[in-house]
Amino acid sequence: MTETVPRPTLEAVAARAGVSRATVSRVVNGADGVREPLAERVRRAVEELGYVPNQAARSLVTKRHDAVAVIVAEPETRVFADPFFARQLRGISKELTAHDNQLVLLLTEDRDDHARVGRYLAGGHVDGALVFSLHIDDPLPELIQRAGLPTVFGGRPDWSGGGQGVVYVDCDNRGGARDAVRHLLGLGRSRIAHITGALDQTSAADRLDGFRDVMVDADPRLVVEGDFTPAAGERAMRELLGRCPGLDAVFAANDLMAAGALRVLREHGRRVPDDVAVVGFDDMLPIAEQTDPPLTTVRQDIEEMGRLMARLLLRDLDRTTSAPENAVGAPSSVVLPTTLVRRASA
Repeated sequence: MTETVPRPTLEAVAARAGVSRATVSRVVNGADGVREPLAERVRRAVEELGYVPNQAARSLVTKRHDAVAVIVAEPETRVFADPFFARQLRGISKELTAHDNQLVLLLTEDRDDHARVGRYLAGGHVDGALVFSLHIDDPLPELIQRAGLPTVFGGRPDWSGGGQGVVYVDCDNRGGARDAVRHLLGLGRSRIAHITGALDQTSAADRLDGFRDVMVDADPRLVVEGDFTPAAGERAMRELLGRCPGLDAVFAANDLMAAGALRVLREHGRRVPDDVAVVGFDDMLPIAEQTDPPLTTVRQDIEEMGRLMARLLLRDLDRTTSAPENAVGAPSSVVLPTTLVRRASA
C-alpha cells in the first residue's frame, strides 16, 4: 500500500507566499484587486507546492464549473468512423484547453440517450453546450433550452423556433456548392449529377440548393440522396449510372461519398476525369489526396469551425458571469467562406 500525501491547502500557499488566505483565493480564482507583485508571489507558491484548487469550492466563488458539454447528434459508430467529427472535436478541444476548460463528450443515438443528455444538462454539471450534426426533428434544442444553458450550434439552425437569437458557426455551404458546379460546367460538362447528404440536415439542404442555383433545369433523375457515408456514395453512384448512364460529372456533398462514387466508377470502367469528373466537399485530408485520382473538392476549415464554436461560447460565458462594467456584447453567428481546391478528379 502507498501512503496518501496530504494535498496542499490554501493556508499552506498563503504561508509560503506571505499573504492572507483571502489574497490567495482571489488570485487562484482569477479575481481582480491583487497587486501584481503579490499575485506573482502567490503563483510561485502555488507552483512550488503543487497546489490544485478544489473545483467544488472554486465553483462557489466563480459560479463556473469550467466544463463544457460537446453534444454530437450521431451514434458513436458514426462519430468515431468519420474524420469530420475528429477534426471538429480537435478544434473545440484546443480552444477549451487553452482556456483551462474540460470537454465533456455526449453522444445521442436514440430517444433514451436524449432523455439522459437532457437530465445531465439540467443537473448543473457544465457551464454551456456545443452542439453539432443536428437533424431537423432532433429534440436536443428544446432540451437545451429547458436546461437554460448558453449554447453554440455547429451548422445553420432550421428546427421549429430555431434561428431566433441562436448562435451558430457554419461554412458557406450553398456558395461552395455553386462553385463546385460552375467548375464542372467550365470543364464542358453538361450531365452533372448530385449525391446529396442527409436532407434532414441544413448543410445537405444548402448544398443541394447551391447545385440547383446553377443547374436550374437539371434532370431530377440526376439527384440522389445519400447520408454523408462512403457506402451511401457507392449506392448513389450505382443508382445514377443505372438511371443516367450518359452522365459526365458528379458533385458529391462530402468527400466520403465522393470516394465511394470513385470506387463504383472504377468498377464500371469509367475513367475519371476523362469520362466522368468528380468533385467533393470538405477537403478532408488525407482522404481527398489519397483517392484515385486525388479529389477536387470544396474546402471548409472544419477545425477552425470547432475553435470558433468554443470561442463564441466562452465569450458568452465570460459576458454572463463578469461584472456589468466588464461585460461585452452577446456573440453573433459566423459563416466561414469556402474555397475550391483543384486536383486530378475534375
